This record gives sequence, structure tokens and C-alpha cells, in this order.
Amino acid sequence: MTEAATFTASDGETIAYYIDDFTDPWREAPVMFLLHSAMGNSERFYSWVPGLARHFRLIRMDLRGHGRSSVPDLSAPLTMDRLVDDVVELMALLRMEKAHVTANSAGGYVAQNLAMREPEKVLSMAVVGSTPGLSPEALKWLPRIKKEGLRHFLADTIHMRFDLASTGPGMVEWFLDQTEQNDRDFVVRFIGYAATQNWSDQLHRIRCPSLVILPGAETVGAAALYDTMRDRIPNVRMIAYEHMPHNIADMLPDRCVADIMAFHRDTFGYPGADRR
Repeated sequence: MTEAATFTASDGETIAYYIDDFTDPWREAPVMFLLHSAMGNSERFYSWVPGLARHFRLIRMDLRGHGRSSVPDLSAPLTMDRLVDDVVELMALLRMEKAHVTANSAGGYVAQNLAMREPEKVLSMAVVGSTPGLSPEALKWLPRIKKEGLRHFLADTIHMRFDLASTGPGMVEWFLDQTEQNDRDFVVRFIGYAATQNWSDQLHRIRCPSLVILPGAETVGAAALYDTMRDRIPNVRMIAYEHMPHNIADMLPDRCVADIMAFHRDTFGYPGADRR
């Protein structure tokens, strides 16, 4: 009941995606796109899928340059519009006029810009650990990543991402294994681009019902920007996971899924609202 596929984007890059559908066959299930973090891939949602795919037809897309998607040549433009285009083109391929969009960290950058640029396509937006742009402080990571490699840099700064008192070493090692698989040069390029973008002044354009789940001890994004999201997104619910660093989607997946499900029940009356 999980389908893996790829498609060719309009600029020739290969974009990989998965469809997870464990909904009742006799019901028309709502569609939810899942967009992962930078340095991640769709597998990072392994712990989210069981709780969501029973109620939503999930579309997990590997962002370009990540997972099974192709790595663009350094000469190819990297823009937020292009990242949004990948989602829009996949929606068109699957003949989906609109969908719920849920995303983690940098995937949330794409989700926010999709909701602003194509509001008619986004029924709702839920983002976890995602601000309107990456903090410029992240530019300081790039020389270390180039010199030391992704794994060494992330291992040395792992306290910025995980609460090590409550996170098992197995998860940390799996996270490092996953991130090490990325193309280092593309990661440097992606982070460098994201750290120069800020759309705080455009957040009022997000008109769909929105959920922002934030780490109370944010260590990667600019924490003050969560206040900006609260103040400028017209229809938003904010939930803080107190004392937690950035990677709450990995550390607390069941809590994230429960809060996302509650948001959908309260806002749309589903999933599961009419079950007998």
C-alpha cells in the first residue's frame, strides 16, 4: 500500500515520491503532502506514516537534491520558486487540485511559499520547526561542513538538534547515517540559499488554516520568528514543545502526529470524525 515512483520536472530533474494510502477503500480520503527537512529525505517520516496514512492519502516527496531525487548541476538555478514548482508539478501529475501540506524544517519553507504563491492549492498548512527562512547564523556552518564533512559537523553539534537526555543513541546514529548520504556540495548550496531568504513580511498571504509546532528551545532557526508567524499568519494555531531543541519531528513523532490530527479534527471535522 506504499507506492514509490519518480517523475521528470519541467527543468529535467528527477523528483522521487512515495504514496502511502491505508485509508478505507470506500471513502474519498483527503490528500496530505509531506515535505522533509534539509539534509533529510522522505524516510525521515517513517514514524509519522502509521498515524497519518490511516486517515490521509500521503504523498511524501524527496526535495530536489535529496533522497532519490536527482542532484542539480551547480550551474542550475536554485530558487524557492523552483522548489515550489516541484510540488505544483507533482500535484498536476497526480491530478490533485488541492491538498493539505505538512512539513518539517526546510520542507516548511517550501510549504509556506506554496501557500503564499498558490493559495487555491493549499487546504491547510502544518509546519514543524520551520520559520520564514533559515537564520543567517547558519552561514557559519558552511566552512565547517566543507572542511569536516556533514557527519563530523553534525556529530559535533548534535546537541543543537537533539535533547540527548531523552534521545537514544540509536536515533542519533541513524540521523547521522541518513544525513551523511547527502551530496555535501548541494547541502552547502541549499543551506547557503535558505540562510539568505526571509519572507516574514509576506506571511499575511497565508490564508489557509495553519498549525505551527515549534521547539521551545530552538537552536537552528531564529526563535523570534515564531512570534512573527503568530502575529502575521491570519488563521494560525501555535504549539510550543517547551525546552526542546530543533529536531522535534524526529524526537517526538507521536506527539507531532497527535497534534496534527487534533488540528485537522478541530478545523475540518476529520480524520475519523464520522467513523462508526
